[in-house]
Amino acid sequence: MTDSPDVQNWWRDNPMTYGAEHGRTSYADGRFEMGTPAFFDRLDREFYSWNRPLHGDRPFDRIFPYSAYSGRNVLEIGCGLGTLAMNWAESGAHITAVDLNPTSIEQTRKRFDMMKLDGRVELMDGRKLDLPDAQFDYVYSWGVLHHSPELAQSLNEMMRVLKPGGGFGLMLYNRRSFLHWYKTLYTEGFLHYENRFLGPLELASRYGDGARAEGNPHTWPETKESLHAMLGPSSKDMSVRVLGTDLDTVFHAMLPGLGLLLPAWAKKPWARRFGWSLWAHGHKDR
Repeated sequence: MTDSPDVQNWWRDNPMTYGAEHGRTSYADGRFEMGTPAFFDRLDREFYSWNRPLHGDRPFDRIFPYSAYSGRNVLEIGCGLGTLAMNWAESGAHITAVDLNPTSIEQTRKRFDMMKLDGRVELMDGRKLDLPDAQFDYVYSWGVLHHSPELAQSLNEMMRVLKPGGGFGLMLYNRRSFLHWYKTLYTEGFLHYENRFLGPLELASRYGDGARAEGNPHTWPETKESLHAMLGPSSKDMSVRVLGTDLDTVFHAMLPGLGLLLPAWAKKPWARRFGWSLWAHGHKDR
């Protein structure tokens, strides 16, 4: 099993910048100095562009119930460089943002200071949150906890700090996605013979985030069934949907040229079944 120091150190050195290379601050239109207003603006625009179908009047408001939790306690587990926490703070939530990665904490605090936003930003391990029971009205995590070596324990902590009746949202990578099947299992595992040397977890970690830098210490995509098994006992109304914002890239790789010509109506049914992300949401039982 991967130790948390390995995970912490890797993400400290390779923060999620959404740059041309993982952890770097170069983009198609140039390089930006980390921690500057221009950098945060460029990072946010890149991140938002990857998730356009989820935006309405403001970023991610088609899945995040901002207005329902204005003036209430909201927790983000794994805040990255602070984009989502910023949106919650701007929407009036009392946001607490935690991360295992010290670079994330430093940069998120810098962002909040520059924007004069209120919020608590703390270094914490999601497997053992230094927070009281039932403190938060809403808890969420976006694209982080599939990197936890002990996901079930992290989800137990998430539900522990959530108030009875409180809401939650969780995005994890989808093991039954075209991206995982084509890029990791077929291209790398089968065509490049990597499955002779690497097991399923090692393959997913090597060719998940940071593939150009030999991968990261731990990535394990989940399934709808595994999420229901872990969260279902705490939430009778939990539902899981598939988000397929990655399908344009995958179809282009599988069908060069032709993939870009497929109309949206032809891609949507596939995206809703085989997209790269699972979105679990619901409420903690009272």
